[in-house]
Amino acid sequence: MEETGKKTENTLNAAAEATAEGGRNFIENFVIEDIGKGGQFEGMQVHTRFPPEPNGYLHIGHCKALTIDFSTAEHFGGICNLRMDDTNPAKEDTEYVEAIMQDIHWLGFDWGDRFFYGSDYFEKTYEYALELIRKGLAYVCELTPEQFREYRGDTQHPAVSPWRDRPVEENLELFERMKNGEFPEGKYTLRAKIDLASGNFNMRDPVLYRIRYIEHHRQGNKWCIFPMYDFAHPIQDALEGITHSLCSLEYEDHRPLYDWVVSNVSIPHHKPRQIEFARLGINYTVMSKRKLRRLVEEGRVSGWDDPRMPTLCGLRRRGYTARSIRNFCERIGVSKVDSTVDWALLESCLRDDLNAHASRVMAVLHPLKLILTNYPEGQSELLTVENNPLDPEAGTREVRFSRELYIERDDFMEVPVPKYKRLHPGFEVRLKGAYLVTCTGVEKDENGEITAVLAEYDPESRGGDPADGRKVKGATIHWVDAGSAVDAEVRIYDYLFTDPDPDGPDKDFLDYLNPESLVTLTGCKVEACLKDVATPEPGKDAASFQFLRQGYFCPDNRDSRPGHLVFNRSVALKDSFKK
Repeated sequence: MEETGKKTENTLNAAAEATAEGGRNFIENFVIEDIGKGGQFEGMQVHTRFPPEPNGYLHIGHCKALTIDFSTAEHFGGICNLRMDDTNPAKEDTEYVEAIMQDIHWLGFDWGDRFFYGSDYFEKTYEYALELIRKGLAYVCELTPEQFREYRGDTQHPAVSPWRDRPVEENLELFERMKNGEFPEGKYTLRAKIDLASGNFNMRDPVLYRIRYIEHHRQGNKWCIFPMYDFAHPIQDALEGITHSLCSLEYEDHRPLYDWVVSNVSIPHHKPRQIEFARLGINYTVMSKRKLRRLVEEGRVSGWDDPRMPTLCGLRRRGYTARSIRNFCERIGVSKVDSTVDWALLESCLRDDLNAHASRVMAVLHPLKLILTNYPEGQSELLTVENNPLDPEAGTREVRFSRELYIERDDFMEVPVPKYKRLHPGFEVRLKGAYLVTCTGVEKDENGEITAVLAEYDPESRGGDPADGRKVKGATIHWVDAGSAVDAEVRIYDYLFTDPDPDGPDKDFLDYLNPESLVTLTGCKVEACLKDVATPEPGKDAASFQFLRQGYFCPDNRDSRPGHLVFNRSVALKDSFKK
């Protein structure tokens, strides 16, 4: 009693704090109403669940749902279960189970010891099906789905299945024989006997069980009948003591069936409350696991973790941080209206996070040699630079500077266009954190191609400021030391699709694949400090770097290794999202 009283007090305190905070979303308002005085869950601990189907990897759309499930529980001092919805074994696999768990932990959520499988409840679900049959609320039907659609008719003139009034004992016998594997797939289904005249078609005698001869990833071949989601899910919620079943808006029309199931089986728990919210849609991508699987299985992408995919493992490989994704979910909020979010908002959240935390380094993606003809041969020096000017605690590092450097090919023009402020003959520019240099000429090969730019440096301008105080009109360009730079491969990513709505009506999403969604650059030169950069551990954020003037990059967690560095561009520097 003392423990129960303490939980009640904690719950009420959480409700009071949440009420005082203001700015709540509609889900939190419902929860406050339910756990407050006179509410259906008065004094109870808020208990939610996240029930992914392990038939693919989690994507950014799932992230919104799991964030709502776990965060709502956290907000009210409650708990959240993780339950694998493995009642449909067609595409389910332990590989996906492990990946889902890793992704949720990566985002910073934890379910403690409250991890379950939907298949854990197969026996209980079967018993509840028998109970409905005995109550005359379920029957074995021989109609195919196509035939049943014809029989149920319209709202005004519903037809009745010829087997709707089959005797209870006959239903029990047939259902037992279905369980024993005596009939082929499609021969029989178990249907709920509800209301064939209902305006909600989900209530017109929905299927509760179907026959499937397929091996289950955990149960093996023990079962050949499997419960439908609309039957299994409310039973699982009730058995686990869930107070609030939070799900996407597509299940709003299924709520009466959810309530019917938990009201008509003898589960010794309270009836959970289902609350629906809008799904997350993002432009320039698809969110269907079936379509994402097609991309993988047809080799359109390199795998579920391809950095162009909206999967959490793909975003993590690209360099997205858990902080940025959680911030994105907070910024889009919780709504009852479906909408499409601009991918640029997700990029903006990542850019804000990396700008505050990523180390600044120099990398030349299209190298062109720069030779300082008046710098002593064989000499070098170390320049001290900040790792992140926004974070004093990030410290400094030393960068080697010598006679021969690499600059970006785009930072030099032999015949400049008007208002070109970068390096060209007779023009002076700053080398980032180093010296002022003036172009004096070029070296070319036998084909007339420029192989090196010649320049003289001002030895009195270390740090980039001239000793005589003259005004320098040229831009500041980045560079790397030729003698110590490390070779790297750099991958530049763009939208996977050329159309902002590739999944729209009358469209085949494969027709809109972007042929330039991945551009691979080889022979790039990066600072020596990246020579031994570590690839991230599974399920961990990658080490992120701002390549000055280029964008934010991270080592690829599959292909990068010492001696063969591979960097993925996470996001460009320029923010296209209108805040």
